[in-house]
Amino acid sequence: MAYDLLKLIHVGTVYITFGLFLTRGIWMLLDSPRLQDRWVRVVPHLNDTLLLTAAIAMLVAGGLNPLAHPWLIAKIIGLLLYIYLGTMALKRGRTKTRRALYFAAALATIGYLIAVAVTKQVIPGVI
Repeated sequence: MAYDLLKLIHVGTVYITFGLFLTRGIWMLLDSPRLQDRWVRVVPHLNDTLLLTAAIAMLVAGGLNPLAHPWLIAKIIGLLLYIYLGTMALKRGRTKTRRALYFAAALATIGYLIAVAVTKQVIPGVI
């Protein structure tokens, strides 16, 4: 039962992460002053911490070793890529065009991560 609850928390926080990232990316593209709101700078990090904590707890509760499951390694690498792309999109990209490209790439990476999680394949759709 604990694993099921952790999975529910993990999946729920994935939805919240996606929604918050999408919102912040759109605000970035629109030069919205809302990006400077305190909650916008705090809530995503709190949610992402809960997401990662639930993921690690699922590994422990499920007795899963990422090194024994290539799809888990793919998710970890994908997560690191998403963090990099998201940082470049929202903060560190030098021009709005570059930030927009990083934003699109980060969204594609989220799609990949979700596909890997659902299919448990490194390359979803390929057996």
